[in-house]
Amino acid sequence: MHYDLIIRNGTCVLPWGEARTDIGVRDGRIASLTAGVADDADEVVDAAGLHVLPGLIDPHVHLRDPGDASVESIPTGTRAAALGGVTTVFDMPNTAPAITDAEMLRWKQEYASRESWVDLAMYVGATRANTPHLGEYERFDGVCAIKVFAGSSTGDLMIEDDEGIRRVLEHGHRRVAFHSEDEYRLQARKAMFTPGMPYDMHRVWRDEECAFLGTRRIVALARRTGRPIHILHTSTAEELAWLPDCRDIATVEVLVNHLTQVAPECYETLGALAVMNPPIRDRRHYEASWEAVRNGTVDTIGSDHAPHSLEAKARPWPATPAGLTGVQTLVPVMLDHVNAGRLSLGRMVDLMAAGPARVYGLQAKGRIAMGYDADFTLVDMKARRRITNDWIATPAGWTPFDGMAVTGWPMATIVRGRAVMREDTILGTPSGRLARFAP
Repeated sequence: MHYDLIIRNGTCVLPWGEARTDIGVRDGRIASLTAGVADDADEVVDAAGLHVLPGLIDPHVHLRDPGDASVESIPTGTRAAALGGVTTVFDMPNTAPAITDAEMLRWKQEYASRESWVDLAMYVGATRANTPHLGEYERFDGVCAIKVFAGSSTGDLMIEDDEGIRRVLEHGHRRVAFHSEDEYRLQARKAMFTPGMPYDMHRVWRDEECAFLGTRRIVALARRTGRPIHILHTSTAEELAWLPDCRDIATVEVLVNHLTQVAPECYETLGALAVMNPPIRDRRHYEASWEAVRNGTVDTIGSDHAPHSLEAKARPWPATPAGLTGVQTLVPVMLDHVNAGRLSLGRMVDLMAAGPARVYGLQAKGRIAMGYDADFTLVDMKARRRITNDWIATPAGWTPFDGMAVTGWPMATIVRGRAVMREDTILGTPSGRLARFAP
């Protein structure tokens, strides 16, 4: 039988376990999991010594487009994703201007379809003005979810009060994603701090109760309205101990940073390059995050890739903008965690492929199975590499993981049967498409 692509000799991570098998691809879809030795293809990839994963997804990125292309854009950010082994990204709406109406959604649909190196989905930002239209906007092609900034935003994108959040939850039916820090507590505590204090004060200001209070309020409103929600970048032991009792209504994301970096050491070594929202916390919360990964509380892992220029990050606290680069380093850092024994490769795939597909209703992605999109991340679990700033494709040009030695590296990124990266080299031209979701 003839295929467009055959991937031979790899150890494939299938939904039911690992298996040595050859995958046949036709018309951008998986056509066979048992391609035979007599079968041929237009292209054959020899994956001997590699693991073939379903295409990995970063469900939480800020590609800053429209905005400042000298920091990030859809072309550069999706190029970074491809270099890092990510086949699909979900892009946040807090751009300039924000993605909050039909005109901007249509602009982004056209632009992303033309300029993205990997497949892309977009969040729509909830505002008080657009709330009545959210049920319409969530059904636009390529829209993964409505995003609510209940804290840590500015202008129209901030909806911090219970009545405003309740109204958002009553318009539409798909899962709503939340930044759940409590804005009232943030503002009440702000006067305790003065400019120029150590960067470690970031986690003191945005303390555990700020996050936990926001999450408790939002879950209560979700239950009142019957609308499913997704708590983004969950960062505290308190939230992660409480959320298993909320599985009827809430799913959970954690970030790679909260699984990798620990306060106060990160602030001592990185300074402003450790400042993000919610903040990196101490070892108690780090250990709780790993326990939540192991016990199944966590549904998805993302990077919250949110680049700023080094010049902006150099401002004294609290003027330094919160946000770190991460889409390109997500896979190598998580593979290193697998090799360190903190989670299995199968669990990583569940969190970074099947999990996002399940939570958001992403269609035909997240599994190596017949009929699914032929998205694959090929990784060398034994490769030893060092993450460095000069590898980073994002124009901001830095990573908080600069100098980190890792074991495990993405060797190829294949999107719908087309290789867009091999051995740290981008191939061809942008051919990403809008991801598809259940209506």
